[in-house]
Parts: sequence; structure tokens; C-alpha cells
Amino acid sequence: MSDLKSKSLAELHELAGKAGIEKFRLLRRDELIEKLDQGEGSDSDWSGSDSQGKGSGSRRRRGDRGRRGDRERRSDRERRNGRDRDEEKEEKGGRDSEGDDSEAEPELTEITGVLDVLPRGSGIVRSEDGPSAGIYVSPAQIRRCELRSGDEVSGPVRPARRGERRPSLVRVEKVNGEPPVDERSPRFESLTPIAPHRHMPLSGDTDDILARSVDLLAPLAFGQRVLVEAQPRSGRTSFLRSLAKAIARGAGDGAEIIVLLIDERPEEVTAWSREVPEVEIAAAPADLGAHEQVRTAERILAKVKRQAEAGNDVVIIVDSLTRLGNAYGEPGAIKPFFGAGRELEEEGSGSVTVIGTALWGSPGDQDVMDAVHTTENATIRLDASLAAAGVEPSLDVAACAVSGQESVLDEAEVDAVRRLRAELGAMEPVPAANRLAELIKGSSSNEELLKKL
Repeated sequence: MSDLKSKSLAELHELAGKAGIEKFRLLRRDELIEKLDQGEGSDSDWSGSDSQGKGSGSRRRRGDRGRRGDRERRSDRERRNGRDRDEEKEEKGGRDSEGDDSEAEPELTEITGVLDVLPRGSGIVRSEDGPSAGIYVSPAQIRRCELRSGDEVSGPVRPARRGERRPSLVRVEKVNGEPPVDERSPRFESLTPIAPHRHMPLSGDTDDILARSVDLLAPLAFGQRVLVEAQPRSGRTSFLRSLAKAIARGAGDGAEIIVLLIDERPEEVTAWSREVPEVEIAAAPADLGAHEQVRTAERILAKVKRQAEAGNDVVIIVDSLTRLGNAYGEPGAIKPFFGAGRELEEEGSGSVTVIGTALWGSPGDQDVMDAVHTTENATIRLDASLAAAGVEPSLDVAACAVSGQESVLDEAEVDAVRRLRAELGAMEPVPAANRLAELIKGSSSNEELLKKL
């Protein structure tokens, strides 16, 4: 005991560490001496240290390393004990009243959403019904099912575990509405584009002046790239809604229609959803930042390509290309969106029809027009002066045009349309629009109208 009392506190700590006394640094000096004296540390442990003399620098350094090692080991033990306690609490919270110590199975939910494959090989599924952060998809699932960005993926989802940011997809049950297959169809970019030749039917209502006007002046076909040039206050939104309804009614289940709204007012997004419920609305409204708007647009573009690979005919209405170019900060960045429109030649593949609006009349709008000019198959122009005069739809008859109409209409229809254009082209815009409306109202169908010309 007297030998212990003569030692410094550091030396007592060294002896306690060798003796294996737990939490010795929390003990007072007299308590520490008492524990050492009671035999928790052997006499040889501390007497040997004393016999070497206090001036032994090498022994002190080894003692310092030993103390650091002891502290690290104790810290590890405490962390492990803490984790054990937490896990024990979690297990107790998940056990039933009978004391079963098996961990409760997590509740699974079914989800369907669009996949975004990340650079490192994992993926995120985003769905309207899912969490805002998305659902995690493992690289193994992506490789096994050959998943691609834009795939519509369905399957059960488990809740996020401790330390995970997102819920996880348990397994892939469907890809684009079908069970996963061993070999995927070729990628969109490797498929062969050909000239549009399948006429896209619009609603055949007798009094639908807008649909019948478009069908006469710029007949639509699956796989077209249609540029809608619109001045401010030219009735663009009303025109697009009516056109979307006409396509949905005319094509029926033969086409999937998606409306991509970029930097639009939130109330306009609501109006679209309520007035045209038969189409899918994908919105990147004005309250989102430019980066989020671009991400939304790219996710929809990827989805459209996957649908075409799977054999579907997809019509995407982009309003507007101008605002999308502003979100990118580069007008040329819209080319992949507009240029995606094409009819695909391979058996079992579908088509992508892009109807994109380009605003004109403000500084910078011309840059977007120049970026896509000459790449369109059809042009539709809306004139603000016609809208102001009460002409509906406000189509500039002389400016509306379509290339390759011989592939869409038969020879007699092409000749009749040319005669109609010649008659209307000789008039001023307002009288020409009124004359076209008069001809449409005086006939039960466009076929009847053309036969009279």
C-alpha cells in the first residue's frame, strides 16, 4: 500500500490498465489505490514497473501506447454495447405480447413509377404515390432485368431500414406493364427511323372545327415532329387542350398521350388535369427551379423512348420548347426532345410523335425557332390578330404546312387540299380563316368537303 501511495497518478493509471480495472480513469486516487491493493492488479504488475525506475523513457512510451490502446478498446466496447442496447430496444418494440423474439416482417406496398438509372449503377423509381425522395433500386436488379432510364417499373417495396435514406424495391414484377424478359428490345437510338406514313385520326365530330382544320391544313401522322408557332395571346393553351382531346378521342387506345408542361403557372397545370383527364400530365411548373424542370423533362423523354421500344405509339405535347430552352440556358439543348419524333421501322416497335410549341414575339425566342427549324414535318401557326378578331381556332391558313403529305393522304385528297390552299392563300388571314370555318360547317366530314372542291 505504501508503495502505491508514493506513485504518481499517471503511474497508478498505468498499473490499473495492466490490471484490467474498468473505467479506472473515473476513480479517485484513493479508490484506485484501494482497488489495486485488493488484488485487481498483481504485485508484479506495479512493482516491476517501479523497479525499472521512473526515468525509463522507452517504458513510459510503451505505457502511453498501452493506455491509448486501452482507451480505444474501451471506446469500441462502449459503442458496441450502445448498438446492442439500441437493437435490443428495437427488437422489443417489434415483438408481440407473447414474447416472440423474432423480428417482425416489414409491411410491403406495391408501387409503379418511372426509373432513373444513376451513374453508379443503382436507380431511383419516382412515383406520384411514392415518397418524394424516390425508391431505391439495386444495381443487381438493374443488371438482371436490363432496366433502362425511363422504364415504368412495378413491384413490392419495403420501408427504409436504419441508416437508409429511401425505401427499397424488393423485386421487379413488371417492366413497362409486362413481366421482365431475358432479352430486351434494341435501344431507341439504334432503331431505324422512317418517314411518317400512318395517318393519325382526330375526333370525327362534325362541329369540331379545330380538329377538322388541322386535319385539312396539316394532317397528323404517327412519328411526326409538329412545330406549333404561337404568338402571345394567340389562344395557344386552348388550342393545345382541344387538340389533345381530339387526338385522345380519335386515336382511342391506339396511342398514349403525354402533355409536358414546362415553367407553366401552377393553376394552369390544375386546369389541364381537370379539363383533359384522358391524357397524362407531366408538369414542371414555374415554382420549380430550372434544374428540376430539366430533370422532369428528361425523365419524361426517357419514358417516351422506352414506350416506343416496347411497341407503343406515343404522342408527347411539349409546352413549350422555348421555356425548356430557357431552363437549360441553351436553345440548342431542346434538339433531343424535338428530334425524338420518329416512326420506327423494326417489327414490334412503335413511334414517337412530338408536338412542340415555340413562342415568338419576345427577345430570344428566335434562337429556339432557329434550333429546330427545318427539322419539323409539320408546321401550325397561331396568330394573335386572329384571336383578337374572335376567330377560333386562330390558325394562320397560309403558314400551316406539312411535308410528305403524299404518304398520309391519297392522290385525290392531296389534289383537293392543294386547291383548298390555293383558294384560301389568295385571301387575307381573317377572311381565309372564316372561309375555312364556313366550308367545315357546310359538310359532315372532311372527306365530303374535299370531294366538293
